[in-house]
Amino acid sequence: MPFSPQPIIQLDPKASILIIGHAPGMAAHKSATPWRDPSGVRLRDWMGISEQQFYDASQVAIMPMGFCYPGKGRSGDLPPRKECAPQWHNRTLAKLPNVKLTLIIGSYAQAYYLGNASSLTDKVKSAAQFLPANFPLPHPSPRNNLWLARHPWFERDILPTLRANVQSALGNI
Repeated sequence: MPFSPQPIIQLDPKASILIIGHAPGMAAHKSATPWRDPSGVRLRDWMGISEQQFYDASQVAIMPMGFCYPGKGRSGDLPPRKECAPQWHNRTLAKLPNVKLTLIIGSYAQAYYLGNASSLTDKVKSAAQFLPANFPLPHPSPRNNLWLARHPWFERDILPTLRANVQSALGNI
């Protein structure tokens, strides 16, 4: 690994929402706080929750595919390390008995949890088929602005459903 391992997770057995994304980025590595970057701002907006709610571990748990920053690649961060999820995810999930909704963000998490039978776009477009337990999302990175622009149905059709399910999982509906 290019840096010392520094697992960046947010866990509490009371959490009702779990976020599974790729791996922490450099900003998260430096701050030791997950989603502390523009991607996190966009994700919180998509979810329709405040920063305070997002970082309240008793409401939102965060468990990336790779727990540590994997380093920089040619066109962005490297993929999450492959040994991390098989080693730690089942053990971690067993400690989260109250999760009602899992946001599965990006292609690595979706391939691991939802399989490779369809594309990320197809999974996101048919998010309702994975409910009530899972909700596939594209990565909220600014690098995905082109994907978002090409798929206006995401904001129009998917985000209202996401926000309603987030509120329901938090017990606000």
